[in-house]
Amino acid sequence: MVTKVSALPNTISFFRICLVPVFIVVYFTDASSIKIYAVFVYSLATFSDFLDGFLARKLMASSNLGKLLDPLGDKLMTIAVMTCITIDGIIPIWAVIVAGVKEILMAIGGFIVHKVAHVEIPASNNIGKTSTVVFFLVCLAIMLFREIPREVATLMISGAIALMFAALASYVNTYVVVMKNRKVGKN
Repeated sequence: MVTKVSALPNTISFFRICLVPVFIVVYFTDASSIKIYAVFVYSLATFSDFLDGFLARKLMASSNLGKLLDPLGDKLMTIAVMTCITIDGIIPIWAVIVAGVKEILMAIGGFIVHKVAHVEIPASNNIGKTSTVVFFLVCLAIMLFREIPREVATLMISGAIALMFAALASYVNTYVVVMKNRKVGKN
């Protein structure tokens, strides 16, 4: 049975997903060079990411729906932010493509583990959480300090993407262990 308290983290995750189009509209309607309103929306979305995870653990309200909504909101916001700053000419398009491929691989891996191994979707780990924080800080800096040279912004986002791929590698390792344990359990 789903209670109002246990549904709260999922509601917050859904709210974050709804902030994605808000971010895009605010980013492109803010005429100033410093995208302060977009930074506010992005910060609110990031805070909601930490809040829903905290509440899910605190209220013991973790669910498969939450494990789907939470990363979906993160991935949609990540791609939206990167796409906006790419369209703005701050970072190169390859960065969005590489990050998008990483997110697709993560989604496929999680789906396979869930459907094939019939286990709960593995929760995020410290490397994944760290990469999320670093990505947030890099994008925040890029939106707030528009005088950052494009080469420096590209270097900053490249570092964040490298950390995202380190998280991907750690998740692949987790997925491999889960799949091996599944095979061992069948024997």
